[in-house]
Amino acid sequence: MSEKVVIKVNDNGSLRITGDVELVDAEGNVFETKKSFSLCRCGHSANKPFCDGTHRKIGFESAPRA
Repeated sequence: MSEKVVIKVNDNGSLRITGDVELVDAEGNVFETKKSFSLCRCGHSANKPFCDGTHRKIGFESAPRA
């Protein structure tokens, strides 16, 4: 049985993905990932789709609640 995948929306930051997940782009190319990684939400990462911490430098703000 696969481990449950958790996606955490970090306030003013990235999406933290934890668990056994495959990340694929629009053309079907698979990204190499670890068991836990962060995806960019601010749109300014130099390492898209992954977060590189740029959200802190640019003052990105977003704290959505369900």
